[in-house]
Amino acid sequence: MNYREKIRNQLIFTGLAIPLGIAAGSIAALFGRILLYIGNIRDEYVYFLLPFLGAVGVFILWSYQKFGDRSSKGMALLFEAGHGSKETIPLRLIPFVIIGTWLTHLFGGSAGREGVAVQIGGALGHTLGRRFSIESGEKILLLTGMAAGFSGLFRTPLAATFFALEVLTVGVLEYKALLPALTAAFTASYISGALGLEKFSYVLSKNFSFSPSLLFKILFLGFLFGIMGRLFSYFLHRTKKLFSEKLKNPLLRILIAGTAIGLFSLLCFQGRYSGLGTNLISMSLNEGIYSWDFAFKFLFTVLTLSAGFQGGEVTPLFSIGATFGAFLASLLGLPIAFSAALGYAAVFGSASNTLLAPILIGAEVFGPEMLPYFIAVCGLAYICNGNLSIYPLQKKKK
Repeated sequence: MNYREKIRNQLIFTGLAIPLGIAAGSIAALFGRILLYIGNIRDEYVYFLLPFLGAVGVFILWSYQKFGDRSSKGMALLFEAGHGSKETIPLRLIPFVIIGTWLTHLFGGSAGREGVAVQIGGALGHTLGRRFSIESGEKILLLTGMAAGFSGLFRTPLAATFFALEVLTVGVLEYKALLPALTAAFTASYISGALGLEKFSYVLSKNFSFSPSLLFKILFLGFLFGIMGRLFSYFLHRTKKLFSEKLKNPLLRILIAGTAIGLFSLLCFQGRYSGLGTNLISMSLNEGIYSWDFAFKFLFTVLTLSAGFQGGEVTPLFSIGATFGAFLASLLGLPIAFSAALGYAAVFGSASNTLLAPILIGAEVFGPEMLPYFIAVCGLAYICNGNLSIYPLQKKKK
């Protein structure tokens, strides 16, 4: 391919990124706003909803088996397509993953939302890419759609772009998709904001000064956050395997596990650990957590996702990281909100085995003046995660 062809293709991809961003941002806004409303309903009627999580899980899984085609593979479809599989990503994945996640959250599952948004954008992008006979078009538009979906939901376009570019293969950035991914991410963020989806942000007050002691504490936090992300990835994979070995019937598995999760969630502070975990993030930044919150959110999220419920891992990882950071702050003599913010980004980075995305999401959510601290803590967390990832199909650079 000569230089002119490369420029032409980049212009085509960037032009297609705009309608792709509009579509992904619109769907993400609808999904996100309804999800927040569903969370409020669940919190109001926990005693009437949480005991039926297992029964609802059976309905979700049966629907996937009966009508979902290959949609039940979820994020795995995106990784397979990104690594060169010729299989299509069915567009029916979009309504299935949206409705499945809404039901999971309504009845008290501890799950995220980014997996849904990334799948929405990825399915749209991959479908669009298959309609154009351009070299690498399917992969570039898949990544562009993934960035658009992430950005449309979280409204952090820089983090969304680099998450899409680095998540498929560790240590490799797909620079061919950079310009279209950025275009789609900013478009999706603008569209979802215009449709009323608010961005979460928190301005950290820098009531401390840099010192060698502070640097040591930040690096120590990075080590601990890296271990926490590693443990989450490890136990998520091990628990999924254990559930599948002990309860081979997936419908029976989700019924038993879901019912147990719902009932235990009621016993643990009336659903405090259900849903996204944004309640815990808010309390972490405002000094309102219990010292055990990170452990319980960790446990309920691993169990929910291992049982087969829909959602994602990232927002619960934000919650686990923030609560763990707030817990460690008192032990290390650090400002609680500052330590919670570092954990918010670094545990996500460790568990997803990504580096640039968590650094940028820290800067976009908590302010660019904190960028040096996020670079230090996320960098060490990335090194200390042992190359494990919540995404089993993520490739390792040889």
